Amino acid sequence: PDISNETKMASNIGSDEENKDVHGCICEAKNLGPVSGQNRQRDLCTFCTISLDQEEVFRTKVFDKSGSPFYGEDFYFEIPRPFQFLSFYVYAKGVFQRDLPVGKVSIRKDDLCKYSGKEHWFSLQPVDPNSEVQGKVHLEMRLNEVITENGSIGQHLLVRIIECKELPLISGQNCDPYATVSLVGPARSDQKKTKVKKKTSNPCFEETFFFEVTRSSSYSKKSHFQVEEEDIEKLEIKVDLWNSENLAQDVFLGETRVPVKVLRNDLTHKAWYLLQPKGNGSKSKSDDLGSLRLKLTYIEDMVLPSACYKPLCNLLLKSPDVKPISASAAHILGDICRERYEVVLPMVRLLLYHNRFVPFVSAVATLELDNTQEANTIFRGNSLATRCIDDMMKIVGKSYLAVTLKPVIDEICDSNKSCEIDPIKLKEGDNVEVNKEHLQGYVQKVFSLITQSSSSCPPLMCDVFRSLRQLACKRFPGDPHVQYSAVSSFVFLRFFAVAVLSPHSFQLRSHLPDPEISRTLTLISKTIQTLGSWGSLSKKLSSFKETYMYDFFKSFQEEKCIEKVKKFLDEISSNVNKESSGLEDAVVLKEGEVQKRAQGKKRLGKKNFKKRWLRVTNKELTYHKHKGKEAICIINVKNIRAVEKLDESSFNRKNMFQVVHSEKPLYVQAGNCVEASEWLEILGQVSRCNEGRLTTFHPSNYTGGAWQCCKSQSSSAPGCKPCTATMLANLQLDIDCDREAERLFSFLSSNDVKLHNMEDACASMAVYQGPQREPEEYSKFTIQEPKETFQTLKQLRNVMEELQRQHDTRSDTTAQYGSLNPIMSENWQRKIRT
Repeated sequence: PDISNETKMASNIGSDEENKDVHGCICEAKNLGPVSGQNRQRDLCTFCTISLDQEEVFRTKVFDKSGSPFYGEDFYFEIPRPFQFLSFYVYAKGVFQRDLPVGKVSIRKDDLCKYSGKEHWFSLQPVDPNSEVQGKVHLEMRLNEVITENGSIGQHLLVRIIECKELPLISGQNCDPYATVSLVGPARSDQKKTKVKKKTSNPCFEETFFFEVTRSSSYSKKSHFQVEEEDIEKLEIKVDLWNSENLAQDVFLGETRVPVKVLRNDLTHKAWYLLQPKGNGSKSKSDDLGSLRLKLTYIEDMVLPSACYKPLCNLLLKSPDVKPISASAAHILGDICRERYEVVLPMVRLLLYHNRFVPFVSAVATLELDNTQEANTIFRGNSLATRCIDDMMKIVGKSYLAVTLKPVIDEICDSNKSCEIDPIKLKEGDNVEVNKEHLQGYVQKVFSLITQSSSSCPPLMCDVFRSLRQLACKRFPGDPHVQYSAVSSFVFLRFFAVAVLSPHSFQLRSHLPDPEISRTLTLISKTIQTLGSWGSLSKKLSSFKETYMYDFFKSFQEEKCIEKVKKFLDEISSNVNKESSGLEDAVVLKEGEVQKRAQGKKRLGKKNFKKRWLRVTNKELTYHKHKGKEAICIINVKNIRAVEKLDESSFNRKNMFQVVHSEKPLYVQAGNCVEASEWLEILGQVSRCNEGRLTTFHPSNYTGGAWQCCKSQSSSAPGCKPCTATMLANLQLDIDCDREAERLFSFLSSNDVKLHNMEDACASMAVYQGPQREPEEYSKFTIQEPKETFQTLKQLRNVMEELQRQHDTRSDTTAQYGSLNPIMSENWQRKIRT
């Protein structure tokens, strides 16, 4: 989320103060029930979608004709806005009609923590239009005493509907919302209606309605109801949100009910309420629709202002200078959390941001090499050094993989040629020699692309490889091959071979490949691993247990692969500066359908926005009338001066961003909030190092002779808002250091017992100098200098106590957000305060 430090504290519940992301796998479905219409179970082709409330953010491939499909689709996305439900829908693919919903699994945000980190079977529930709601409404209620014409005293209820937030998109566009406000009781139902607000998901109504609640029995004026004083306990205000459809039936957007008795102790009540399904989601008994197996991991961080994290960051960032490295805060963190692989990532991101990664990883690699006895086992374990370098390559090398491998991976997946060479797995009619030719062609192409890609290798990766090479030579001076195996064990075995095996995990493909293609990628990956493993080509091919792989691999021995690998490893780990020739092919980094506003051709009207196919490569940003058509407009990425979000008020549309280049800004609406974030990230990466980038921008558009944001009348006036900060030229990363520090604090807090044990171990070792007989858990810690380690642990303890105090202080802040049912559950309050 694009928020300032001041808004990162939990002082305004319901705003974008949390950082959230979710990842996992849509595994499989079973026993899918019948679907109404022409689709029947015998020919059920299904797919699954993920929605944040009513906004679809992910879709699987269509699975052909099965009542128990195995989807196997991994997903990961940061959640860029508040939400109520994370929902999974199973649809039956329609041929000549719209797709039909089979069922859904909706998990309330409060309950995500129950299922996080584990697999679970969920029963599919029916999809009811009246239960598909999202958004919140801001209400104010007040009881006023009034004196009637005959002097008696009665009570009037004032209800002010102030505004609504985050209403859903209707057919991809902002809705035309209005609200009905009703006073409902056992014997009455008074209803009033607001004005319709055009094209907005955040309508500001500011309308006030009066309802007669009680009156004296002597009241003479003719009335519809005769309400006694005690009946006020049974009255409630009901607010319904609707989308005005003009000629068609209006669409229900949600409701909320507030009992009038909330005013029993206070004559004024003002609060936010989440919109609820009609009838509060009451469900009738439904047929068995089947079930869906999901694996979810949901992470929510409550981020404090930057100043709060400075002591922790300073302690971690000075780790490369601590002697020995095992006594540093970063090494201690990796030591006590070695079973939790996800701990390393925020630490790596923090070190990368502050340009401290290379000295740290060099120090921990030296420590690992000191404990390595044989050169042929160098960097083969799952150590802190290897885990740090793995994560660094995934972060820094994303574009490198796309430029190098994506074209050939796309070719392999789209051509669907059979490459099976295992005689046992051959299908009837397959020719093993033909398949071997297909596989050999793919392997040669992948191998050539890798070994010729040194000019594209990120400088930071080269710096790390150069350090590893030097350290390995120093540790094993008598082995001429170790300088190469130290590098190849990462760049081939842990980077390229893994990306070939699982292209969807590295964003090289959007979906999990089919089983036959996955088998082809497995065979290619095996061969690439062996080709890149230094020394395996000159020894017996014992790395292949399968005879058919041994026979297949022999054909590569005559092609001077050793020289090609050696030259490539030399180039990516030497001190020579490599310049790109600039002749590389353009590689598609992202493409998809968007809504694009015409660049000044028409000033008014819906026709300004048209569907276009947007495509960004490492060289150009283009848009096309349809996928595969000639480009209508070409923008060189070197000419992009800024890529920023656009205020919704500009065109009354959500999920909009702008690309500012040498001509007029290009205004684009993405399909959903996650897509918008992905476009901003990709375009920001390819243009972040451009010369002439802007430092300020206009978050709104220029219309009516003025910028709508700052009211400046000059179309060339400098922007009124700072641009997103740029990063180091050789990293091109977006890293929120406060968020990473908060995650590290969470990991340290959850391992408090281990920190205590490590302190005890240091104390024991410092006091008792004889043979060590520590408890078994002490042996898991790396303690070279107990006094230095103990001092660092004390500093960590002080930093953690202060951070916990800051969290406790801010968690006491109360916010008038859903002070009553249905919004503020006790579990939700507890979660945001931890």
